[in-house]
Amino acid sequence: MNEHSTTPVPLLDGLNFAESPRWHDGRLWFSDIFAQRVMAVDETGRAETIIAFEGDERPCGLGFLPDGRLLVVDMTYPAVLRLDGPGDIKVHADLAALAVGGLNDMLVDDQGRAYVGSMGTHGAREPRPLDGDGNIILVEPDGSARIVAEGLDAPNGPCLIDDGSRYVVAEFPAARLTSFDRAEDGSLHNQRLWADLSPGSADGIAADSAGGIWTASPREFQCRRVLEGGEVTDTVTVGDKMPLACAIGGDDGGTLFILSAVGGEARIIDRTCTSVIETVRVR
Repeated sequence: MNEHSTTPVPLLDGLNFAESPRWHDGRLWFSDIFAQRVMAVDETGRAETIIAFEGDERPCGLGFLPDGRLLVVDMTYPAVLRLDGPGDIKVHADLAALAVGGLNDMLVDDQGRAYVGSMGTHGAREPRPLDGDGNIILVEPDGSARIVAEGLDAPNGPCLIDDGSRYVVAEFPAARLTSFDRAEDGSLHNQRLWADLSPGSADGIAADSAGGIWTASPREFQCRRVLEGGEVTDTVTVGDKMPLACAIGGDDGGTLFILSAVGGEARIIDRTCTSVIETVRVR
């Protein structure tokens, strides 16, 4: 296992609760959940607010349709929103009839199909069903939706591997990565364990081009690169911050972006934490 000696480099601070990063069109896009905004930042740290919500929306998972329009998960009302132009926000898919508990992260494939995780009804510290009660909802580009996986333990950060033929999702309380085969119609099949992460866990995750998955492990204050089967090949330690999500990007695809909460778990719960984005070169 390699411990990256490079100290994470600050990119952007002054955030409330940065989550769900996606590298797109030369910038890192992310949700600042508690500040109710979606932002983008380039590699120099120049940031822009893309959407500033004025109601009770809480943005989380992000993705992009093939024509470049932004999709945003609204955690408050279980829906996927769509940005059709500056200030022009529409409901892309109402998921109230399908979600179990609150929505969280999302992955959008190159055809515009969005996989949205709903977290189930059990809190992270409550007694849990044997396999969890969260699900994965597939939203088609036209906004129609259906459940494609059930019985998951608070499914969170997702990614695609093997040229998009497999879908991997983090189950945070269960401390595991779970994979599915993807059919041509986007359905998920053949659920199986990809990696047991204990004693660590994973919040957000990101796949690299060499077959590894970087996992944000908040309670270990690390991001860890994991191979199928559970071998940890690399770690990046971020001090006393809690890494919540990560993304691979940059102009050459060799930068790991780490989004961390500052102030500890209690301040996350009462929404008084701050948040930072840092970078590490990983190739």
